Amino acid sequence: MSEARTPAQIEADIVRRREELATKLDEIAVRVHPKTIVGDAKARAASAVDRTAGRAYVAANRAVSGVRGKFVSEDGSPRLERIVPVALAAVAVVGLLAASTRRRGR
Repeated sequence: MSEARTPAQIEADIVRRREELATKLDEIAVRVHPKTIVGDAKARAASAVDRTAGRAYVAANRAVSGVRGKFVSEDGSPRLERIVPVALAAVAVVGLLAASTRRRGR
């Protein structure tokens, strides 16, 4: 059989449990405080933005590298046979947009 506890032991156990309960209640109060909730939400949002920005950077870097590979040879020299037609097309598009804008302005 177990030993009988003294009133002092029982009282000490009650005091210890009260302190544990007070600590847990303080932790809960901090967790549900509006500032804590807002801070946690901001941290999650910032983390999501960082991940998204990182993925966007990687995707953009990959796209730029792919385009660069089409217009620059492996030794670093420009591939004029590909650059000239694209440049002419770009100039034509800009010219058409400028002409269209002038017509609307009149």
